Amino acid sequence: MIYLRPMTEEDTADIVAWRNSPDVRKSFIYQEDFTPEGHLRWLHEVVQTGRAAQMMICEEGSGRALGSVYIRDIDHIHHKGEYGIFLGTEAARGRGIGTEAARLMIAYGFETLGLHRIYLRALSENARAIRSYEKAGFIKEGCLKDDVCIHGEYKDIVWMAIVRNNTDEN
Repeated sequence: MIYLRPMTEEDTADIVAWRNSPDVRKSFIYQEDFTPEGHLRWLHEVVQTGRAAQMMICEEGSGRALGSVYIRDIDHIHHKGEYGIFLGTEAARGRGIGTEAARLMIAYGFETLGLHRIYLRALSENARAIRSYEKAGFIKEGCLKDDVCIHGEYKDIVWMAIVRNNTDEN
């Protein structure tokens, strides 16, 4: 159904438009506006230096970009990183694309990046995303009460993670 490809500068307009859309923004802890300059800075200073791996989620056949998935804050000492995803269009949601993208990125994190643990944070009210993460293999580890303040309202954050099976490690 989908494949992942590395994000490039040519994806900037899509990333900025998607990330600034109310449907995507409401699910993120970081609520600030995205700008092309900020995105390009992220791409050059974080992605291209290996501190994050970010891919575009593309539709098989058409090659149309549907969203983005990433592992950020890659820690090569402790072999872990933080997972994130967003689907850019409503038409891409509710079709299992997020779960499939998560599985592909988890495999990339374990097999290519050599990670042992991939974790994520999600707003506790985002039940749809949490179900998708669970289908991809993430396990709930805890909930932090009133952990973030978004638009003056405190929100709970669910922590989830997936750990590489020790028998799979080299």
